[in-house]
Amino acid sequence: QVQVVESGGGLVQAGGSLRLSCAASGSIFSITGMGWYRQSPGKTQREWIALLYSDGNTNYADSVKGRFTISRDSAKNTVYLQMNSLKPEDAAVYYCGVDLFLTVSGHQIRYWGQGTQVTVSS
Repeated sequence: QVQVVESGGGLVQAGGSLRLSCAASGSIFSITGMGWYRQSPGKTQREWIALLYSDGNTNYADSVKGRFTISRDSAKNTVYLQMNSLKPEDAAVYYCGVDLFLTVSGHQIRYWGQGTQVTVSS
């Protein structure tokens, strides 16, 4: 059983900062990547915003580049998202997705957290 738990959402004024955390736990063989996604109000699709691969490479959506930073604590299977200069359009439910293998011979699976709400007031 694998659990992915996000925390750190909340209400912040435009221009402010928040730090999200995501911890993966359970019977995990290896993690190949961890990322942050968000689903904005009125949108049906979840968009990716920041990805961190096991080799340390990162990738950011243009909408957050230069404002958001993804980092990790590999020993704790935890990934963070530091969000600075928040804008009202950043308001969304933020989800953590973890790509992992449960066994050495298994298939890669993506697990999702339950989401954490970020609200940005103008």
